[in-house]
Amino acid sequence: MANIVTKKTTITDGGERSQTLDYIIYLIFGIIEILLIFRLVFKLTGANPVSSFVSGIYSLTNIFIAPFFGIFPQATTAGVVTTAIFEPATVVALVFYAVIAWGITQIAMILSGTLDN
Repeated sequence: MANIVTKKTTITDGGERSQTLDYIIYLIFGIIEILLIFRLVFKLTGANPVSSFVSGIYSLTNIFIAPFFGIFPQATTAGVVTTAIFEPATVVALVFYAVIAWGITQIAMILSGTLDN
């Protein structure tokens, strides 16, 4: 004889939440992180700041690293053609924004009641 397969769907009122908010938060902070990584690499390799792409990255990321300037001194190395700059403010900003993104998603989990210990 034929077996009858039934599908049971349970709809819960709470305890489950959409991960869409997490994805949006990580997307926004991920874009910021990628821009900061571009800035770090461009500064380290002595990219030409007159180039429109490089200057665009610098101007976009200035606002994100401004709070971290002056924490550590910049290191510069003059080469034959370019000058490499190590900007610790960018590294601090990378770590800071990654932690902030994680913290915001944790707060969202707490508020939705789905935080797993």
